[in-house]
Amino acid sequence: MELKDTVAMMNSEDYKERFRAEYQQVVIRYQKLTAMLEKWDKGELNFTPTCPRSTYNMQVREMTDYIAVLEARAVMEGVEL
Repeated sequence: MELKDTVAMMNSEDYKERFRAEYQQVVIRYQKLTAMLEKWDKGELNFTPTCPRSTYNMQVREMTDYIAVLEARAVMEGVEL
């Protein structure tokens, strides 16, 4: 799934669909960021990041926490992810 695939879900009248879209968007962004960091570690990036690695590491940690919160909410609210 790509971000563009979540557009219709984000515009849904159903909050559960919007919830699923939000979750998918965060997961997609998390996966892309971690893939970039893996390339960075291997010296395979085709650009020079402007932020220090520690900033990206903080972002990954926060995204991981956010995903965990959304997963917990999904269970409590009966939203199938």
